[in-house]
Amino acid sequence: MTWLWDVSTITGALPVALTVLGALGLVALLLRRDPRWWVRLLPITLGVALALTAVADVALELWRPFPESLPARILLWAGLGIWAVVLVAVRVGPARWWGRIGLTVAMVLVVALSAMKINAFYGYRPNLGAVFGVPQISEVDFAALAPVRPTVSAAPHQPLSLSWHPPADQPKRGEVTQVAIDGTRSGFKARPAMVYLPPAYLGSVRPLLPVLVLIPGQPGGPEDWFVAGKLASVMDGFAAAHAGLAPIVVVPDATGSPLANTLCLDSQLGNAESYLAEDVPAWLTQHLQVDPDRSRWAIGGFSFGGTCALQLALRRPAGYPTFLDVSGRPEPTLGDHASTVQATFGGDEARFRAVNPLDILAAGQFPGTAGYVVVGRDDPDVPVACRPLPAAAERAGISLKMEQLHGGHTWALAITGLQHALPWIASRAGLIP
Repeated sequence: MTWLWDVSTITGALPVALTVLGALGLVALLLRRDPRWWVRLLPITLGVALALTAVADVALELWRPFPESLPARILLWAGLGIWAVVLVAVRVGPARWWGRIGLTVAMVLVVALSAMKINAFYGYRPNLGAVFGVPQISEVDFAALAPVRPTVSAAPHQPLSLSWHPPADQPKRGEVTQVAIDGTRSGFKARPAMVYLPPAYLGSVRPLLPVLVLIPGQPGGPEDWFVAGKLASVMDGFAAAHAGLAPIVVVPDATGSPLANTLCLDSQLGNAESYLAEDVPAWLTQHLQVDPDRSRWAIGGFSFGGTCALQLALRRPAGYPTFLDVSGRPEPTLGDHASTVQATFGGDEARFRAVNPLDILAAGQFPGTAGYVVVGRDDPDVPVACRPLPAAAERAGISLKMEQLHGGHTWALAITGLQHALPWIASRAGLIP
């Protein structure tokens, strides 16, 4: 079944087939001989579908499970799926049993088309295996990994790559494992984290590698960087070009559940900042052979994770002096400023300013910090929100690279952004020249 699970849901034969079948399903739902259907009932179903879509959009704006508003394209495709359901609800009663089956099949095809188009926009589930929850990466049991091996360090003032000679038993690909990182100091209740170990870590001799902490978007979880973000493939590609060397990547949980939003702060929403800045590094240095020099570590993320990376780089610069921010915002938000301040600090503006990146940049200097910021040209919100960031970073002594790439607020942009930034991160980490 491997070939089936690898079938793309973004491009290729399956999306084309679903588009054709969904269009035929919609035609089947619309066609009726009764003149009253065309004059009265069909317009009513369309109006009901539009109203339900609008209500759902308003409900999401009020609930704010994620800060970004839904793009018009997403609302359009969601509305099409809702319309299909409304059409069946109106027509299924008078129909005979075979007609009901036909209407149900047509509805499923239209809803599948809507779901496929929404998924393709974000690139969230790139193949059938991801859609049906089939594991997309080969995981190993963490307990099966050798806890200690002889290590190689970089020569003074030299990148590690100049001192590294791969052993004969070094594999060609890295490994992915799931681990539990307890919130011992923070008290934060996190879901299991996922760790990528590059080929150089898996041989009989290990280099002391730097660490990249990657934060996923919200809603979601650590597996998103591996399924939607294709993290293992991206890192394996980098390692293949550098004798098996790549950062060790840990993807911890920063929210506690798929729809929660801690804003990566220590607040009423949970102590996510302390968890990422204290518990996660403590676990890494205790359980893995990593470069203990935190000046070579980096933090990064996509969307919510990008904002989180910026915050941690400014709030904990000694622990994360290098950051990658893909499609993040320069201010943590639950949708609007007032509700964010109320939810985090009970309306205390002073406490919020103490953790808000732009306010931190205006008040301090960060001569050892450097960042790589990626925004999508087609993202409706982030490029505008990030305009003040370069000037604010320069005044604070931060070396900032900012890149605009084609694309919107999608995982495709996250993948490209990580690929572009990896050589820069590896150089900052002392891994390559």
